[in-house]
Amino acid sequence: MSGGVSRTGPFVTGGRMAKPQVRATVPRVPEWSCGCCGRWRVSVELIRGRYRYRLAHRYRPEHGGGANVIGEVASVAELAELLRRYAPIGLADLREAA
Repeated sequence: MSGGVSRTGPFVTGGRMAKPQVRATVPRVPEWSCGCCGRWRVSVELIRGRYRYRLAHRYRPEHGGGANVIGEVASVAELAELLRRYAPIGLADLREAA
């Protein structure tokens, strides 16, 4: 074979395909949302082996629904700064999502 690529693909390790873990929601860790409208959400994600706080803004159903990820940070201090910069809420306004 030319180019160094095997028949089975570029990520072959020991006869099995390697599946890189890009992200996963951490089990048994709650998601938090704002107490006023519920449109701002913070979740804990496992991304490439590190835990990250993800801030997302959810759109109302009459505007098409969906979510816009504002940012991902590694610490609570950085999360507070992200909330201060982009959201009209703070850490004290977050409640455990139902």
